[in-house]
Amino acid sequence: MSRNCKVSTGKQTSLMENNLHEIYTDVEKAIDYAFDGKFVLKFYDYLKIRKTKRSEIEQFIESSTAAELSDMTLELEEYIKGGNDNEHKQLREGYGHISKPQARKIKQYLYGILEDAWRYSRDRRPGRRKKQTK
Repeated sequence: MSRNCKVSTGKQTSLMENNLHEIYTDVEKAIDYAFDGKFVLKFYDYLKIRKTKRSEIEQFIESSTAAELSDMTLELEEYIKGGNDNEHKQLREGYGHISKPQARKIKQYLYGILEDAWRYSRDRRPGRRKKQTK
């Protein structure tokens, strides 16, 4: 084995796990705030300020938290659409305390968090650097 290969240290892994835990916690708080009518997290800006690595955002995209966001947006979409079948009755029971206009805002906000994560991941792809013009 060559000496140039990188070996992940326990400190790096621990730091990355702490960063991910902090991201998950902040997103979950943002979800709670959204249902209170407060849309506080601009996720793309948040990721840029934290200088989140692409590997971290990829893990977030594949996480259960992102899946939960996706499921909530689909449920809100169905709640907004409405219907009389059993599924829609359950959705009305779960989201009935929220008006439909408010549900639309929440759905857009939650989906925006996912879109920001996808855009940040796409923007952080490795590639050639642009040449500086003289």
